[in-house]
Amino acid sequence: MPDAAKMLAIDLGASNGRAILGILQDGTLRLQEVHRFSNDPVMVNGNLYWDILRLFHEIKQGILNCVRQGHRDISSIAVDTWGVDFGLLDDKGNLLGNPYHYRDKRTSGMMGKIQELISKEELYHITGIEFMWFNTILQLYSMKRDNSALLEKAKTLLLTPDLLNYFLSGEKATEYSIASTTQLLDAHTRSWSDKIINQLGLPREIFTDIIPSGTIIGELTDELSQELSISKIKVIAAAGHDTQSAIAAVPASNDDFAYISCGTWSLMGFESDCPIINEKSMNLSVTNEGGVGGKTTVLKNIMGLWLTQECKRYWDRTGEGCTFAELDIESMHAEPFKSFIDPDHHSLIAPVNMPESIREYCRKTGQPVPETRGEIVRCITQSLALKYRMTLEKLENLLGRPLPVIHMVGGGIKDKLLCQFTADATGRDVVAGPIEASSIGNILVQAMALGRIKDLKQIRNIVKASFPIVTYSPEDKELWDKAYDVFKNLIKE
Repeated sequence: MPDAAKMLAIDLGASNGRAILGILQDGTLRLQEVHRFSNDPVMVNGNLYWDILRLFHEIKQGILNCVRQGHRDISSIAVDTWGVDFGLLDDKGNLLGNPYHYRDKRTSGMMGKIQELISKEELYHITGIEFMWFNTILQLYSMKRDNSALLEKAKTLLLTPDLLNYFLSGEKATEYSIASTTQLLDAHTRSWSDKIINQLGLPREIFTDIIPSGTIIGELTDELSQELSISKIKVIAAAGHDTQSAIAAVPASNDDFAYISCGTWSLMGFESDCPIINEKSMNLSVTNEGGVGGKTTVLKNIMGLWLTQECKRYWDRTGEGCTFAELDIESMHAEPFKSFIDPDHHSLIAPVNMPESIREYCRKTGQPVPETRGEIVRCITQSLALKYRMTLEKLENLLGRPLPVIHMVGGGIKDKLLCQFTADATGRDVVAGPIEASSIGNILVQAMALGRIKDLKQIRNIVKASFPIVTYSPEDKELWDKAYDVFKNLIKE
């Protein structure tokens, strides 16, 4: 029997983080969660930040828990996170302040300012990235315009997973998948776009070399190894963007599928051997991100479980404490197709009171107003499923052929009603699983870097052999077709 390989994934989401140990042996992967923790942004003087040092403390606790549980023999560690955010280092490698949160208000109005220097069309044709209000390019340009002292002092920029890799190993590098989220990467050459950086007057020297997903970048520093009483395990830049780690773990049998990586955000798309950047893709606001194995993932960003999470957060805060399981039951018993929202509407980006913002959206659009918790969650879930259908139609139009099956991965698939509604709304089989897709992809890309796995196809075969998968088939086609007509007229994309 071949020796087992043990790898530790640090999977950071926008609301929580996990340290998950993966044990690969005989073609199957076993997971063991060794640490879970909250990820709580902090508002200070009107700005929103990530508590990055607290997150690094929690990563160290994850490693310590491996040691305490008898797993001193882990081979490697890798970090995946959300995209676009970054930290800045000074000339001695010290962190210059807490990184800003992508929901911070400083990017307001920046896209218009950027387009005074470089047109929307040129920017898209270089990067292939959808115009989103939180992209790295906007964050950096806002600092440039504000004469930020941090930017003036900065000698190195590291995106969030690369920053944490640096804390672990002392090595500075930028992994390809996370670099592709910045809107500063040339999608054709897979290198930083000097043209964009120079036209915006950004300091070119702060950008580090870009390395492929699945690169061994170093080992734990001597200090960290001693502090944690563990050997100098390898630090790997897996797929730093959690979406790309999740897509790597899609248990597909062939290349003919759509995927939804479903969590706080929903990322829906398909894989391509090269970027798809043309007039049609720009008009459809399609993004091209770098994936594992040199793939390009052609996708759309859609708001996801953030809507329900924020509703629950409000109800908990106001004394109506509830579990997600209770909300699921209440939603199932609510009246179907009573009202709809556009999940990506600007009024729902960061409201103080999400339930009331949803009610107000329905009032302004002349719909029945959802009052109960169940009605609100049903409205969210139906609307997400119909937005997936709308997005699927755009992707198929761009691709020029239908995508016969949808793979849903990530924590969102615990919402069985959302999975079934997605099948109903799209008229496609929905193959749901695995849940911990980002961690699984992270671990198996580490195994590929270590020479234990050959390629992406083998990764997916291991996922199929290791984790439960559930298929949801479409029902009630006529009812959902009628609902979709109402939805399309409502949001008028």
